[in-house]
Amino acid sequence: MSEHIVAGVDIGSTTAKAVVLKNGQLLLGKIESTGSNPARAGQEVLESAITDSGYDKSRLEYTVVTGYGRVSASFADKTVTEITCHGRGAHFVSPDIKTVIDIGGQDSKVISVDASGRVVDFVINDKCASGTGRFLESAAQLVLHVPLEDLGKLSAGATSVCKISSMCTVFAQTEIISLLAAGESKENIIAGLHASIAGRVGTMANRLGVKPVVMMTGGVAKNTGVKYALEKELGTSIIVPDDIDPQLIGALGAALIAEDMLKAKTGT
Repeated sequence: MSEHIVAGVDIGSTTAKAVVLKNGQLLLGKIESTGSNPARAGQEVLESAITDSGYDKSRLEYTVVTGYGRVSASFADKTVTEITCHGRGAHFVSPDIKTVIDIGGQDSKVISVDASGRVVDFVINDKCASGTGRFLESAAQLVLHVPLEDLGKLSAGATSVCKISSMCTVFAQTEIISLLAAGESKENIIAGLHASIAGRVGTMANRLGVKPVVMMTGGVAKNTGVKYALEKELGTSIIVPDDIDPQLIGALGAALIAEDMLKAKTGT
């Protein structure tokens, strides 16, 4: 059987991701910062992934691009919505998945998929930063002055959960400043931030209807505090991919669709 190489690229608001498949099997995944030029970031992460996989980019036979930056990706053979790609990628990782919760930097999505990984329905929050990674990032860096990757670990040390009532990022920052001034611990405040996000995303999920098994994808899936708060909010366990970075699920779905497209094109 001859080798064929395809790729999926997911250009998000904060990171650009690429997944390379060889004969339908995962070869390599790569994550880089999007920066100020989404199209260039997508091109660069793709080329970097191909090089690191040990192949020349001339071997690449088909590329599908997804994410908010897909509209400017001139190197794409096809562009597909991230909703479709996250559903497909999650199903590949765990075929019993029925609900996908993707919390990215710019938006959050809850997606229902069928037994084949096709999207049945979805809801999305893309009008406001609340319930997204950007909400957490701004609070962590601008007000709490803690590394974003430490939020989950810190929230585990909370003795109570502060109430963050504002869903606006700016007003929430003001609330956090007031809580700090009142002597609340950072741990309790972070637990409150996680509960706030879980409440926002939980409302979306309940509107759609949550069916187990539930998978969480996107960068925020790495935050154990948000995962725990969401499990509590939804009353069900949530799995996070461990064989692949959860940020790569959209790019993986795009690569799997690229594989389908290549097979349809070549008749193999």
